[in-house]
Amino acid sequence: MASNAHGGSHDFSNYPEYNYCLGISILAWLYTMAQVLRDVHRLGSGRDLIAARKTSAVVDFAGDQVVAYFLISGLSAAAPVTDYMRRAADNLFTDSAAAAISMAFFAFVAIGLSALVSGYNLSLEALV
Repeated sequence: MASNAHGGSHDFSNYPEYNYCLGISILAWLYTMAQVLRDVHRLGSGRDLIAARKTSAVVDFAGDQVVAYFLISGLSAAAPVTDYMRRAADNLFTDSAAAAISMAFFAFVAIGLSALVSGYNLSLEALV
């Protein structure tokens, strides 16, 4: 999405909705990389970076829920603008924006599935 600059008014930075969607996508990527690094550390060393297993389950579940909400919020902010622009002219700029929005949706689906697994793992923990 950040490379979607085709001159004139066709520059993603002119649209705050696209900036928001890009920012949320970056945050989702950072969260995912942190989870991957945490899992690699756990698999390599046999211990988790977050000491308590219960706390780890809560952090996983809450993080997945928050990131999923942010992703759906970002793509729902950018989708109407793209739809409006596509009615006037269907060009490379709107095609690139639509592709970025669809990738954000696929990321939402992946994080949503991860939230289901995290919720299941949380339900197995005795939190009291």
